[in-house]
Amino acid sequence: MPSTPTNRNVRPSDVPDTSPDAGSRTLRRGLQVLDAVAASGSEGARVVDLCSAVGLERATVHRLLATLREAGYVVAQGRFRYVPGPRLGLAAQVGHMPNLAVRLQPVLERVSVACGDAAFAIVREGALSHCLARQVGSHPVQVLVIQPGTRQPLGVGAAGLALLSALPDAQVEAIMAANAAELPRYGGMTPERMRLLVRATRERGWSIIGNHATRNVLAVGMAVRDARGEPVAGISVATTLARMPRERQQWMAREIRKAIQALLPGGL
Repeated sequence: MPSTPTNRNVRPSDVPDTSPDAGSRTLRRGLQVLDAVAASGSEGARVVDLCSAVGLERATVHRLLATLREAGYVVAQGRFRYVPGPRLGLAAQVGHMPNLAVRLQPVLERVSVACGDAAFAIVREGALSHCLARQVGSHPVQVLVIQPGTRQPLGVGAAGLALLSALPDAQVEAIMAANAAELPRYGGMTPERMRLLVRATRERGWSIIGNHATRNVLAVGMAVRDARGEPVAGISVATTLARMPRERQQWMAREIRKAIQALLPGGL
């Protein structure tokens, strides 16, 4: 029985590509998948959607997704969907940082005048928080826990915790996984402890955290959203434990919310 002719120009997707331009081809395919995931936004994309969007077989898309997930560009949402990961958050924010700092500064000034304590604004850089601006208050004792330019794991400070808590669960888990090795340096923080803080922040609507980023300090924070409702920044006020009884924590949260609503009614 004669053998069936084989088309030597067709390469099944599950066979390793050893051609000279294999690396470029793989990179191009990976970028196509990344673009398709980014286009899906917060809803996420299924593998079948990605296969259709980029014209690749399921096995190839799965391999590319595994690499993108490992690098932090894509995270799983539930069992079947993929959404942009923390590394994409960094790329999206860098170009807007100077403008964000300018727009957040009046909010910090209003909050700091109201309470007399230092106020801070942060944005997310991948799995980190980046302090964009700081406003010193009028109280004789100022707790300047961070300064503009400071970066630390997202969630160990009040502003970062508020922003982290406003993100989808898949992104929260990816960020905590990326920071797992660094978290113990901040007052013995653990992913389990951070999950509890995220849950409490979501229930309360604002964050409260102490003795993690800085000892004997308590801070209140709240997320700031853009015009589409996406969380893009965090505002916090920090002071000594003695100046932070429960009633004042709640009052500070109200002052932060009032300042955001008054000065950024349409979002950042």
